[in-house]
Amino acid sequence: MRSGNEQTIKEVISSLLGEYKLQDKISEVNIVQSWEKLMGKLIAKNTNKIYIKDKKLFLYLESPALKQELIYSKSKIIDIINKETGTILINEVVIR
Repeated sequence: MRSGNEQTIKEVISSLLGEYKLQDKISEVNIVQSWEKLMGKLIAKNTNKIYIKDKKLFLYLESPALKQELIYSKSKIIDIINKETGTILINEVVIR
């Protein structure tokens, strides 16, 4: 039984992440690391660079055909990423 001010480690970590506004940054890192799982091997293999800045996902791709395909799928990419994080992590996708 816990006394009045005791917290679990999970509660303390969640509180600290919220206090220092680090939760979004951790979510960004998780998205970059799990890019292949989220989008598949073909897309991951052709992605040169991926990062998130100011709620925008920046993708640098090798294949012009894949670029064109993903341009038409921007809203689906946003939905996949936001569903994965459980928050609105990105609002826009920039493909270069």
